[in-house]
Amino acid sequence: MTRRGLLSACLMLIAGMSHAAVTVTGDVANPGPVELPPGGRLLDVISVAVPNAQGYWLAGGLLRQSLVEEQTRLKVGVLFDLDVLQRMSMLFDRPSRAALAQRMAEEVRQMPVTGRQIADLDPVALEVGFARNIRLGDGDRLIYPKRVDEVQVIGAVAEPCHLPYQPLLEAREYLQGCTILSDAEADYLWLIQPNGASQRVGIAHWNRESGHFPVAGSKILVPVKNDDLDPPIPELNQQLAEFIATQLAEVVR
Repeated sequence: MTRRGLLSACLMLIAGMSHAAVTVTGDVANPGPVELPPGGRLLDVISVAVPNAQGYWLAGGLLRQSLVEEQTRLKVGVLFDLDVLQRMSMLFDRPSRAALAQRMAEEVRQMPVTGRQIADLDPVALEVGFARNIRLGDGDRLIYPKRVDEVQVIGAVAEPCHLPYQPLLEAREYLQGCTILSDAEADYLWLIQPNGASQRVGIAHWNRESGHFPVAGSKILVPVKNDDLDPPIPELNQQLAEFIATQLAEVVR
């Protein structure tokens, strides 16, 4: 390539970068597209959008185009495993579990692929360096939802429970407010925090873990039992929790 051609290519690249934009919606003063400077990061966009100082920043979501394909595969894998669970349950004469697998599959089908990445969208934490100031790309989105003062219990329950958030209440204690099905895994639950982080928590007498507190907007996934099938589906509940963690408060069903 000639020097003139190289210069033209560089100018075109710079021009393309200057028109990149990130869209911000939700509880912010200036919603809409924000022009992304070359190498732009979270704080560059948040400083323009100005999230509500009284907002619930913990539940903010960073949605990235670059993660959509990966999370599409995750969703397909979860649906495949739920289909296998339904078929195996019928084979082993467990009709209630087959019905549960079918219901959970219908719920997952309605969940969008968001491309959510775990990120701290707290402007103060970003400003002082306590949070990672992630580099953004064209088409990324930031969403600041309204605060939800409840904890949801989902999964192997008679119906999803919407319980009032109570400070310092252990995750396992929320289960007392729901009807847990006999097809539930009795030894663990999955705690999904509103920032998109998820973890497995032991709740049986032999493996009980203390100090795991949901916050407002958290979800608790009651896993479905499958280790009594042959073969079992060991990754189902983890992958289901990971996919649910990609959802935002206003789109989780």
